[in-house]
Amino acid sequence: MKTTSIYLIAATTLLFCNLILGSGLKAQGKAYVIKDLKLYQTILHMDSVCFDAFNTQDLKTLGSVFAENVEFYNDGGKVTNYQQTMESFKNMFASNSRSPLKRTLIGTPEVYPLKDYGAIEVGVHQFTHMENGKEEIGIFKFVQVWEHKEGIWKMTRVISYDH
Repeated sequence: MKTTSIYLIAATTLLFCNLILGSGLKAQGKAYVIKDLKLYQTILHMDSVCFDAFNTQDLKTLGSVFAENVEFYNDGGKVTNYQQTMESFKNMFASNSRSPLKRTLIGTPEVYPLKDYGAIEVGVHQFTHMENGKEEIGIFKFVQVWEHKEGIWKMTRVISYDH
């Protein structure tokens, strides 16, 4: 098994444990401290590339941020691969063309290095859109696993939860 596969399995296991145990213990734990400012800034930049593309319905740029082997977990639906995820965005944009969805980060995301692989980003974000003349707002939690390969950052795992 490749070393990166072992790290990916370990990262995915860590993420699920964090989801199960972390939310209730967060208030009792220590405050988040940025350990690697350059990594933090890089991941926040990539996050903004992704969600600027989402906010402007730029499917091409959005697609370039996700790895071909992405797995997108959503507690409101099934696990999707790259093709299914992109098709979902395409349909979402088509049904919200007059009143596009907008994503905004809430608070300060946390970024943790994954040795010899990339990084984990954990945070909360808000999505807004107009529906029947009324602004709809949803606040959700997310975990994103970023792979750094050949100088390029891509999302390989996305977990969207607390819908």
